[in-house]
Amino acid sequence: MTQLNENVDVVVIGGGVVGCAVFRRFTLMGAHVLLLEKGGDILSGASKANSAILHTGFDAPTGSLELKCMQDGYEEYMAIHEKMNLPLLKTTAIVVAWNQEQLDALPGIVKQAHANGVTDVIQISEEEVYHREPNLAPGALGGVFVPGEYVIDPWSSPLAYVTQAVMHGGRYQFNCQVLNVQRESDGWELTTNRGIVRTRLVINCAGNHGDLIDGMWRTPEFEIRPRKGQFLVYDKASASQINAIILPVPTATTKGVLLCKTIFGNMILGPTAEEQQDRNRADVDESMMNELIDKGSRMLPSLTDYSVTATYAGLRPATEKKEYRIFPYPQDKWITVGGIRSTGLTAALGIARYVENLYRDQFPALFSLDEPRELQWPRMPMLSEYETRDFACPGNGGIVCHCELVTRRELEAAFDSAVPPECIGGLRRRTRVMMGRCNGFFCSNNVAEIVGDRLDNTIVVGKVE
Repeated sequence: MTQLNENVDVVVIGGGVVGCAVFRRFTLMGAHVLLLEKGGDILSGASKANSAILHTGFDAPTGSLELKCMQDGYEEYMAIHEKMNLPLLKTTAIVVAWNQEQLDALPGIVKQAHANGVTDVIQISEEEVYHREPNLAPGALGGVFVPGEYVIDPWSSPLAYVTQAVMHGGRYQFNCQVLNVQRESDGWELTTNRGIVRTRLVINCAGNHGDLIDGMWRTPEFEIRPRKGQFLVYDKASASQINAIILPVPTATTKGVLLCKTIFGNMILGPTAEEQQDRNRADVDESMMNELIDKGSRMLPSLTDYSVTATYAGLRPATEKKEYRIFPYPQDKWITVGGIRSTGLTAALGIARYVENLYRDQFPALFSLDEPRELQWPRMPMLSEYETRDFACPGNGGIVCHCELVTRRELEAAFDSAVPPECIGGLRRRTRVMMGRCNGFFCSNNVAEIVGDRLDNTIVVGKVE
């Protein structure tokens, strides 16, 4: 195992979607940046399990930092996704009211959306709801139509951010846990399980462990209270049953359970919202899964005709407040990015830009910046079910995973990329291999043959990471 002995301008702690975006942003500023992730790959924590919706911010708190970062992130994603070959599924969304109380809440949702600058949001009638979504259960009384809510690839996007950073000199280290931090006159010394890193600026993007990282040197200004969200993944044929993202009318405590197509051609149902103390375990609970199935079939009766092919759960880094917890400490050469909950995938690029501005506005010049004269843009593998995939192109080496139509060329390309996988979970997220309805039962032997000794961990059939 390589031992670290590094001296850099910036250390980003945490390789979730926000850490990936911050890593990219500071590298493109011209800093020497090192990303430290304690897991075996990016997205090893909270970011690997989400609904993959690109949010407009129509229902975010008006005037909030969360809204600003979401809308800035949305705008930047729309500007760069084609350059990086990242998919965008223009689903739209409908908030559906199923009772009078929910119907009465719809004008307020529209008013808030307009106050947030999302002026194309409109209230629609019962007839319009069923015109757009004929397979919904009887009983819907009306809805709110949100044209700009879309679905994206939740894994290729942050991988693209990291890849672009690496193309411009950024470096990363997986399986690298920060154990201690010590202030020095010109920055920080970080002790990790892989060695020592010295840096002039620390940016804490550690997600569910963010308060613990801050706690290594100060009393944290926030407390992580993990919130588990469980999802069901339905067979790909089910996605034909809806057109838009079907959203519930939110309550004071949760946005509720949604139905949504995925970029990979499935349909997901979820999430739950369960408070727990454990920061690491996101177990799937059978009784909660049955409750989700019941809720989903009451919204979309035809769901009972389709199989659940996978389940997953994620832990969102909620805190004691319903807001982002971003704290600059100019005197201490440290920035904390905490409490980034379910909107983090959309907001990540906006958060990164916000953190850049915090540094430029509030910090002394801690290091020189050598911005690239011209940006290089990575072209990510296309994993969208709605775009041309590699299996349809000649010379692909044959299909290895028939559930997800993953080719040998795609697997080899993942290992030859600028950010190759170092664990089986990373390979799955980069290619979708072994993530179909058989969970690797039929293809695992072929995958193992291709992988060879390039990964340290054993391929486990049926385990979705």
